[in-house]
Amino acid sequence: MKSEITHYCQIKNGKVIFDENLLYEDKEVDFQKFIKNAYQFFELDYRKFYKMDPLCKLAVMNSSVLIANLTEKLDPKTALLLTNKSACVDIDLKHQKSITEGFARPADFVYTLPNISLGEISIKNKLRSENSFFIFETFNPEFLITYTQQLIQTKKANAVLAGWVEIAENDYNALLFLVEKKKGIALKKENLLNLI
Repeated sequence: MKSEITHYCQIKNGKVIFDENLLYEDKEVDFQKFIKNAYQFFELDYRKFYKMDPLCKLAVMNSSVLIANLTEKLDPKTALLLTNKSACVDIDLKHQKSITEGFARPADFVYTLPNISLGEISIKNKLRSENSFFIFETFNPEFLITYTQQLIQTKKANAVLAGWVEIAENDYNALLFLVEKKKGIALKKENLLNLI
């Protein structure tokens, strides 16, 4: 059986969508207010959430909604594969400003790597699996397809939670999809481009 997309979740323009179903909508344009409202709506209960940078909040919210809506428990051997364009620019700018003002804030410094979002997802979901974060100029479905298939074919993972998690100030788009050896949406470029 081929690996296919069995579920997906997108957070964009004040909406949280799981498998074509609108789960939450908020007209709030400020990302920090929107993500806080969504956190409370979905009753996320993750103490570290409020301390995280915007990229981690977006990635953790997206993965949490996706995983909470699965009918079966997430396979502990699920790999993580995230991509974006801006890395963690929001927290980088905030950290640089604090350095310029003469006091670098350790709480900001912790999040100055985009792969910290992978760590937060792994800790929250008790995953001890392969994980990687790549930066591309634009959404790169060919790369995601190739890398995801390779992880599953080489048995480094039973499933892969992959996608695009991009945020720069109040402009955000997160699309995560679960790829498993089950019947679902074919893992093809045009299908991914239709989702994003």
